[in-house]
Amino acid sequence: MHQAALLGGMIRDAPHYGWEVPPLVPHDWRKMAEAVQNHVKSLNWGHRVQLQDRKVKYFNIKASFVNEHMVCGVTKDGKETLLSAEHIVIATGGRPRYPTHIEGALEYGITSDDIFWLKESPGKTLVVGASYVALECAGFLTGLGLDATVMVRSIPLRGFDQQMSSLVTEYMASHGTRFLRGCTPSRVGRLPDGQLQVTWEDLASGKKDVGTFDTVLWAIGRVPETRSLHLENAGVNTHPNSQKILVDAGEATSVPHIYAIGDVAEGRPELTPPAVMAGKLLARRLCGQSSDLMDYDNVPTTVFTPLEYGCVGLSEEEAVARHGEEHVEVYHAYYKPLEFTVAERDASQCYIKMVCLREPPQLVLGLHFLGPNAGEVTQGFALGIKCGASYAQVMRTLGIHPTCAEEVAKLRITKRSGLDPTVTGC
Repeated sequence: MHQAALLGGMIRDAPHYGWEVPPLVPHDWRKMAEAVQNHVKSLNWGHRVQLQDRKVKYFNIKASFVNEHMVCGVTKDGKETLLSAEHIVIATGGRPRYPTHIEGALEYGITSDDIFWLKESPGKTLVVGASYVALECAGFLTGLGLDATVMVRSIPLRGFDQQMSSLVTEYMASHGTRFLRGCTPSRVGRLPDGQLQVTWEDLASGKKDVGTFDTVLWAIGRVPETRSLHLENAGVNTHPNSQKILVDAGEATSVPHIYAIGDVAEGRPELTPPAVMAGKLLARRLCGQSSDLMDYDNVPTTVFTPLEYGCVGLSEEEAVARHGEEHVEVYHAYYKPLEFTVAERDASQCYIKMVCLREPPQLVLGLHFLGPNAGEVTQGFALGIKCGASYAQVMRTLGIHPTCAEEVAKLRITKRSGLDPTVTGC
């Protein structure tokens, strides 16, 4: 759906490159949704086939622990199956959280799990929350030509570099996404015409306000799928607040032969690739093929907002907190992507920041990239940072011209110098 929104932007750019495109090109939500849903279903089926090909038994049942070596699975029609094993791996993930304390939230709201399965356009949408899921959803809705508003209680993209987060939301706001900052909803109700009426409060002034929307999407975080597992029957400990499973460096729980990987485990990044890698490494250890543990440092990721934000390593705030401001050097630059030039796009928020230790050889602590194809750019530099790259080594890396990625290897201006960090473009 992010790709669908990006294509809309390319269609608007097309006339600048000589393509005769009608001024208004409508988007068909139903056709897009059907294609996306069919793709996801094909992935699910592909996994089933691969399990069968590898002679892995698959049970479509909802399981809970009987004891530390046995689980009980229940089918949709209530039939029970008991399964026992020497080792058990919990990888149940999480689900979006509903704010059940808000009147009408459950009855009238949807979550990110639901929006991808809507057969009809959500229309004018209020996205509550400012996580990467919230901003990604609001971003592609705006990109598809829909009216999207984001309600932010505190700060956007908590846990990410906050300068980059500000640039992400600036770009979104300048391209049509509305933001209600410092606000929290108190009630959702349905009007006679079918629209949803949302009441919210401005936390600074205490003033209440009301708005009408076609859809309210809750993106306020996720909860682990642990409550129905009866973990207490197996003696598996969870965090008292998050309800996530406590694990050690080898993914083992408080019961040595029971493991937990992915979003369900406490202290792990809520991202698919680390969970996949952790699972592979755990399987190899259980088979005696390897003793390698998952390394959760320098995990690269990308927020697929309209202007993509890729990062790996420490944020500027984390680097300062860990090493002290006097030991941190930040190299940065604004730049203009080649694809923004002919189309006369605004590149005010296209920005790169490299966070380094100040002492030679200036080890790179983190890289932050805001611009087109951020995931592709970040993936490449993630290898260098994982291998302990220094600022000098990055500067000796030849860029591929004309790309956005080459701008990383041209960072010369430090924040400390106060010089203008704007470059001319690719």
